Amino acid sequence: MPQGNVIVRFENVTFGYGEDKLQLDEANFSVRENSKITIMGQNGAGKSTIFKLMTKELKPRSGNVYVSNGATIGIAPQVMPKEHMDRTILGYFETAFAEKKYALERFVKDVLEIVQLALPLDKKIKSLSGGQQARLLLAYALIQKPDVLLLDEPTNNLDQKGIDHLTTFLIMYEKTVMVISHDANFLNSFTDGVLNLDVHTHKVEQYVGNYFDVVEEIKAQVEREERKNAQLLKNIQDRKDKVNFFAHKGGKMRKLASKLKEEVAEDEANMVDVRKEDKTIRPFVIRAQHVPEAMVTMTSVSILKDHKPIEKMVNIKLWRNQRLLIKGPNGIGKSTLLQALGTGTASFARIAEGVKVGYYRQDFSGLDFSATVYQALAEMMDVPDNEEIYATGSQFLLHSSIMQNTVASLSEGQKGLLCYARFVLQKPGLLILDEPTNHINFRHLPIIAQAIDAFEGSVILVSHMPEFVEQISITEELDLEKL
Repeated sequence: MPQGNVIVRFENVTFGYGEDKLQLDEANFSVRENSKITIMGQNGAGKSTIFKLMTKELKPRSGNVYVSNGATIGIAPQVMPKEHMDRTILGYFETAFAEKKYALERFVKDVLEIVQLALPLDKKIKSLSGGQQARLLLAYALIQKPDVLLLDEPTNNLDQKGIDHLTTFLIMYEKTVMVISHDANFLNSFTDGVLNLDVHTHKVEQYVGNYFDVVEEIKAQVEREERKNAQLLKNIQDRKDKVNFFAHKGGKMRKLASKLKEEVAEDEANMVDVRKEDKTIRPFVIRAQHVPEAMVTMTSVSILKDHKPIEKMVNIKLWRNQRLLIKGPNGIGKSTLLQALGTGTASFARIAEGVKVGYYRQDFSGLDFSATVYQALAEMMDVPDNEEIYATGSQFLLHSSIMQNTVASLSEGQKGLLCYARFVLQKPGLLILDEPTNHINFRHLPIIAQAIDAFEGSVILVSHMPEFVEQISITEELDLEKL
């Protein structure tokens, strides 16, 4: 699809949350009409901040954000805002318009069809699955028919069918799309340009090409910079050795030493700042609580068919070193099932007495957002140990500088890493993991999969990422669609 005039331009934009938390430093880039742009960068680099500056939710400290006259912006955020949870689907869409929209029901049904979501319009949002909410967020942005569509982690909670449909839709979408995502295959399927945010330099670099090409280009650039620095360091050391030798000689030798010092200074000035790639969390171990009996006994499960609960009989017992994968399409009730287990309200299952449960909720609603990061970690220990808390936090890139920040201030990726840090301190007997790859940088996923696979307690897992599940030794599967 041919690209048109510039529709969005950042001109020397500087932004930070407070004086010491700079995210963007004189960012310059432009986005053309009809282009499909990926925003990539480390956790905390400011990817979501770019979106908030475009929608004017945030204002730059200096510089300007230009959006073409009359161009509209629609955004699908990572998670459903809590203030909408008690609304009906129709009530939620009413908030998309400043004035009353006539024939809104017809428009809502049309846009829900685009995202392949068939639901009664009087259904409460809080009763929807994570995948259904993800599709609803996209539909909410689309109903506004925006000239620029902003998608923040749109594949979170979507099953493969949903991801395939979203990919096809974005390829065919005749307007500008900007996407933040950690799903490399998804990004590569439709991207024609990349904005790379560097968390260390706070700069934005613009590339043309698909996602994989840009990743390779960045990798090659890093290798060139490292080779250049290696050669300069060799020259510097050679000259320093000669300076030390000639400096003690007299006459012309001393002048030569002075000339060599100047050359050393010149080489040091030519050293380049090698791009620092995302730091990856170190391998970690979740120690398991010893439980000699079956930790979980399930006799039945409740699934949703045509939006109505149906009880199905099962016979499942989970002991140490057993891992259950629960499968099924969006909306069948996987998260509802895990929530009942994780909160101890399941009438169809029994968790052995005294078992400590580590529960990863896909929306992080189990975290106290008003607590500090330190408090969120400390509450996992019977007797908080200051040294262990800080060491564990650092292992998950939650360094001492943010320990006193609130959980609410963390990026979604940092909240995910916080959950794993809590498991390490908790030493649970049972892990209940509802989409545990959501929001997590793809570089961390092999290490997390390794830790789950090595966990010696019981695991109940829901995940729509096959390449992640393949790294874990699943001992039992429960496909809710086939019950």
